[in-house]
Amino acid sequence: MSNSQEGFAATIERFSGFADDYNCHRPAPPQALAALLTQIAQCPEPALVVDLGSGTGLSTRYWVGKAERVIGIEPSADMRRIAIERSPMANLRFLDGFSHCTDLPAGGAQIVTCMQSLHWMEPRGTFEEARRLLRPGGVFAAVDYDWPPVTGSWKADLAWGKCNEHAARLEATIAPDRRARRWDKTQHLSRMEQSGCFRFTREVLMHHIDQGNAERHVGLLRSQGGVMDLLKAGHSSVELGIEALELISQAELGSIAQPWFWSARVRLGVV
Repeated sequence: MSNSQEGFAATIERFSGFADDYNCHRPAPPQALAALLTQIAQCPEPALVVDLGSGTGLSTRYWVGKAERVIGIEPSADMRRIAIERSPMANLRFLDGFSHCTDLPAGGAQIVTCMQSLHWMEPRGTFEEARRLLRPGGVFAAVDYDWPPVTGSWKADLAWGKCNEHAARLEATIAPDRRARRWDKTQHLSRMEQSGCFRFTREVLMHHIDQGNAERHVGLLRSQGGVMDLLKAGHSSVELGIEALELISQAELGSIAQPWFWSARVRLGVV
């Protein structure tokens, strides 16, 4: 295993085998994100946007039509396969790599993003790589949604939260060497500030509306990293509470898509 991969095998394994569920149910970036980042970077149409931890390409395809070129960096072959299959655009590429080691040329990007992925990345190396990739005045943005979205049914939202908390307690029983390492999202901004890689940092709150139904509600739960690990470890849907959640979600949300409301925390750094 190369130095760039060392310590991340469990993280790569976590996101293998669930790429289709992930792609179907996860949200895209906030609608207004591009306007915010391009205004701060002072480039209406960036020459290059680099998306670190690009997964199945949801956060990377977002930039097609908004930037001249877009490159997604993703170490999971399973995730990258879905991304390539769903992304025939000529100005979009997906490459094998890590947030701290992309092998891309220095100084070519105006915007570097981490969409719901920075907590799986070694922070210091990621910030240093973002600074290396960005032109002076370029913007690094780590974007994380609050979970779950507001679906319009407090009963469904409460059930989802309880199910996720139950999974987190069970996840703590997995052997440490099989757990993917993660970093606390609430400390993203302070770590960015302390890194010395950025001249300016700030957290911005954004809102996003899409649509969902009972199937997606349960799919979002199944797409959570901890739930993926537990299912792979042999825990049943009954044990995890997923079947109970399905009943509540179906009763509350049904099969017809309704508006869902998301809140995103955008941590910005300008180089």
